[in-house]
Amino acid sequence: MNDDMPATDHGGGHFVVPRRSARLARLRLDIAYDGTEFAGWATQVGQRTVAGVVGDALSTVFRVPVEVRAAGRTDSGVHARGQVAHVDIPADALPRAYPRTLRQGESEFGPLVRRLGRMLPEDIRVVEIARAPTGFDARFSALRRHYLYRLTTAPYGVQPHEARFVTAWPRPLDVDAMAAGAQELVGLHDFAAFCRHRDGATTIRELQRLDCVRDGDRIEVHVSADAFCWNMVRSLVGALLAVGEHRRDPDWCASLLTASQRSSDFSAAPARGLTLVGVDYPPDDELAARNLVTRDLRTAGEI
Repeated sequence: MNDDMPATDHGGGHFVVPRRSARLARLRLDIAYDGTEFAGWATQVGQRTVAGVVGDALSTVFRVPVEVRAAGRTDSGVHARGQVAHVDIPADALPRAYPRTLRQGESEFGPLVRRLGRMLPEDIRVVEIARAPTGFDARFSALRRHYLYRLTTAPYGVQPHEARFVTAWPRPLDVDAMAAGAQELVGLHDFAAFCRHRDGATTIRELQRLDCVRDGDRIEVHVSADAFCWNMVRSLVGALLAVGEHRRDPDWCASLLTASQRSSDFSAAPARGLTLVGVDYPPDDELAARNLVTRDLRTAGEI
C-alpha cells in the first residue's frame, strides 16, 4: 500500500496523507457545542457532525486530513460545554497555524483558537488548544465523564432562551423518589438494561454519581461515571422519570441491573436536556498508565 495515497477534503481540495513515519504533534482541544443541529459527534457520510465540522476546519488550516477523537461520542442532539478531544498533526504542518507575531500574553495556539472562531459555525466553538502531554489520549486517558440533564415542570414549558437545552416535562415529578431510585444504581454494575446494543461493546460501567436536585420547577440530574455506553445517560434519566411519575417504585431500579439487554419498560429521555459538562484526567505522569488500563478493560467498549 502506498503511504502517500491522496485524500480529498469536503470542499474539493487535494491533500496528501502524510507518511506513517512522519513525526506527529498531539494537540488537546476543549470544545463546546449546541448539539441541536448535529447528528452526534462521530463523523458520518452525508451528515453534519461535530467531529466532521471541526475536522474539516482543522484540515483547511493545516492542509492535511485531520481526524478528531473525543472523550465521549455524544448522541444526536446532545450538547457539550466540556468536551475534550485530540488531534495528531504532522510537526512540519504546525507552523501553518501560527501568525507572524503573537498578541501579548497569548498562548501558543491562541491565534488558532481565534481563527477557528471565525471559521466555525456559531453552534460550535473550540475554546482552548494546547500541546497534549506525553501519554494523553482524550478517550482512553479519561478517568470519568460528567453529564447534566435539565428538565422543567413549569406549566408554561421552557423559557425561550433555554428551549434548546432544557426538556419540558408535562407531568409532576417526585424528585425524592427519583433520588431514592438513583441511589440503587450507583456503583460498578452491568448496565445492559440502559444501553443500546452494540456488537462487542461492554455494558459494565462504574456509575459514580447519580443525583437529582429540584429548584422550584427546575430539576437537574447529575451523572458521572468512568465511561458510558451508547444511550446510557438518557436511559438512566428515563428510568428515573418513570419513578418520579410513580409509575415505578424506587427499588425497581435495582431490578433493572439483572437484565441482560436493553429494557423496554421505559423510554430514554429526550436528547435536548443533556449536556456533557466535563471530563477528568489523572496527573500528567499517570496518563500513559491510565491509557493502557482503559484499553485493556474496554478494547471494544463505547466511551
